[in-house]
Amino acid sequence: MDTLRTALRERLGLAPPAPVDVRRGEGVACDGYDRERIEYPGLEGDVIPAFLFTPAGREPLGGVVVFHQHNGEFHFGKSEVAGLVGDPFQAFGPALARQGLVVLAPDAISFEDRRSGVSGVQPDTHDWLQHYNAMSYRLLDGDTLMRKGLDDAQRAMTVLLAVSGVDPSRVGVAGHSFGGTTAMYHAVVDPRCRFAAISGAVGSFDSRRGAGTGILLFETVPGLARWLDTHDLLSAIAPRPTLVVSGTQDKYSLDADEVVARAGGDSITHLRVERGHALDTERFEAIVEWVVGEGAQGVR
Repeated sequence: MDTLRTALRERLGLAPPAPVDVRRGEGVACDGYDRERIEYPGLEGDVIPAFLFTPAGREPLGGVVVFHQHNGEFHFGKSEVAGLVGDPFQAFGPALARQGLVVLAPDAISFEDRRSGVSGVQPDTHDWLQHYNAMSYRLLDGDTLMRKGLDDAQRAMTVLLAVSGVDPSRVGVAGHSFGGTTAMYHAVVDPRCRFAAISGAVGSFDSRRGAGTGILLFETVPGLARWLDTHDLLSAIAPRPTLVVSGTQDKYSLDADEVVARAGGDSITHLRVERGHALDTERFEAIVEWVVGEGAQGVR
C-alpha cells in the first residue's frame, strides 16, 4: 500500500535510501558458510557493524537482512544471530547461509558493538540507560528512535544488495520480537524488501495495552496509534509474501490471528502455536524453511 508507505516515511522524516560505503573485514571459514565482519556508516556519522554470512561453494539463492531480538540483552546483537552467544534459536545467520542465502546481521543502535564506551558481548550497568537515551534524546529534538532504526535498516538492505550480487527480487527481511517489529516496519517503508518473516511481533496496540505489555522504544512515536495499527502494516506489505509466526501465550502476539484476518489478502502465511514468546525448534525451522523456500523464490 503505497499510501501508508509514503505517509509513514513523511511522518518520520525518513530520507530515501542512498549508496553506502562498506568497509570489509577478514572472513572466517565456517561449516557450510563464510562469516565476515563488515562496517558501514550510519546517518549520524556513527559506525554500524554487522556480520555477513555467505554460502560456501555455491551460488546464493537470494539474500536476507536478519534483525536481532531485544530480550533485555543489550550486549547481544549480531553475535546472537551468528550463533556465537545467546539463544541457539536466534542463530539464523548460519542456518540460512547453509541453505544458500546471503545473510546480513547488523547491530541495532545501543546493542553489542553500538554501545557507547563499551563493546563486545559482556553486559554493562549502563546498557539500559543508553537504550533509553537513544529514544528520549531524540524525542527532545522532535525526532524518533524509529526514524534512526529504519534509516539503519534501509542502509542494511543497500549494503546487502551491493555486496551479495543476488537478484534484487530475491531479497527480504526477517526477525523475531524486536527484530520482527523492525522487519515489519522496514518492509512497509522499503519496497526493496521483497518478502518479510515476522516472528513474535504481530499484536494490536489495544491487545498490548490490555495485557499491560511494554511498547518497544523503537515504536514509541507520538500519535502513531491514532492513524495506524498492526493490521495496516501487514496490509501495506502485501502482495509481497509475508510469514507471521506467533504464540497463543505470547503477550506480544495475543491477537495475531485477528490481526492477520483484518489484514486480509492471500500473501500472508501464519504459523500459530500453543506456546509463549521464545522461539523453539518448530518455529525456528519453520522460519528458515519459509525464508528459503517461499520468501526468496523471487516470483513477485
